[in-house]
Amino acid sequence: MFFRNKMEDWKTIYYEYPKTFWMLVGISFVDNLGGALLFPFFALYLTSKFEIGMTQVGILFAVFSVASLVGSVLGGALTDRFGRKQIIIFSLIATSLSSVAMGLVNSFDIFFIIAAIAGLTNIGGPAHQAMVADLLPEEKRAQGYGILRVIMNLSVVIGPAIGGFLAAKSYLLLFVTDAVVSILVAGLVLGLIPETKPQSAEGQEEESVAQTFGGYIHVFRDYLFLAFMLISILMGLVYMNMNTTLGVYLRDSFDFSTVGYGYLLSMNALMVVLLQFPITRRIEKKSPMLMMAAGMVLYTIGFAMYGFVSTTLFFAIAMVIITFGEMIIAPVAQSLVAYFSPKDMRGRYMAIFGISGAVPFALGPLLAGLVMDNAPNPRVLWYLVGVIGVLATLGYLWLHRKLEEKILAVESAVTSEVI
Repeated sequence: MFFRNKMEDWKTIYYEYPKTFWMLVGISFVDNLGGALLFPFFALYLTSKFEIGMTQVGILFAVFSVASLVGSVLGGALTDRFGRKQIIIFSLIATSLSSVAMGLVNSFDIFFIIAAIAGLTNIGGPAHQAMVADLLPEEKRAQGYGILRVIMNLSVVIGPAIGGFLAAKSYLLLFVTDAVVSILVAGLVLGLIPETKPQSAEGQEEESVAQTFGGYIHVFRDYLFLAFMLISILMGLVYMNMNTTLGVYLRDSFDFSTVGYGYLLSMNALMVVLLQFPITRRIEKKSPMLMMAAGMVLYTIGFAMYGFVSTTLFFAIAMVIITFGEMIIAPVAQSLVAYFSPKDMRGRYMAIFGISGAVPFALGPLLAGLVMDNAPNPRVLWYLVGVIGVLATLGYLWLHRKLEEKILAVESAVTSEVI
């Protein structure tokens, strides 16, 4: 009965969305699969081939993250100027070339340079996110982004298994396979996905490239959007612990095995695959900023629990609570970026919002590491995480009130004009 009901839900969902969106979903799965089979083995490849330590690996990842952020800013502007499709295809081809180069190079210094270039040319993210916003009406965007999250998690479940098989034969085979997948996806985008960039109003002159980049000034003047981004950075400082410090904390404080930690993450991914659809459908008509606050409450409870519990059962319960928060926050956050942005500036808004993810993963592990290494008790980290979670929750509630006031002011002004 459960699976029959799920199939009926799938049929209902399928007909609610345009075919182009489903083609984008399928292509995204193939693209994510290519990354998922390579990324988990990146550190293993670097340390074994170049005989370097994890500090150098960490520096490489940090440089790639910063370069990717710059690439995202470039991609956001170019997406709004030239269109979504061209930028996605360029990014995929550039990714495939850099992937093969990283697999062939024998010098870590050259590998470092290639990784930085790969980050700078990784410009397709804002175009992909803007395309989803272009294809779907506002009331369907949260669930649309939720569907893409399910696809991403499916690729994470499948990809590492394929990657492990390929890595056992040759690490070069991993890089070549990733490159082939990127070229395949570029061909699918070229042949199946139409350009979705909104047309300029009749008589309106198209922006020059300089004007397009200058449009970022408008983004930074949108104080409510900037407030949303800053509060989301606090949210990211809470969430990033799941994939960074949590495993180390459980191992060092409770002798919790890496296998057990892997099971916690697998449970997280499986819950997203099974439950993301019904949860997003249930909340899609509710106030998005209130949903962000609700998800943040769950994050705060779940992560803070690790400062108080000490058994496997409660570790798992905390992860369940965190995952429910994640299933609320992730799709709603993306739909809110589309809500804030004018339709001709979606790429730039998506690019700037990327800062809210890059900053926590660049600074969070370092700050958390300092706390864990210097605090009298490592549990202090989770108490601080709880405080940050409360601040982020209050921030989202404040933003909800401000947006309500803005809507009322606009409605009042329209009424006055009519009278």
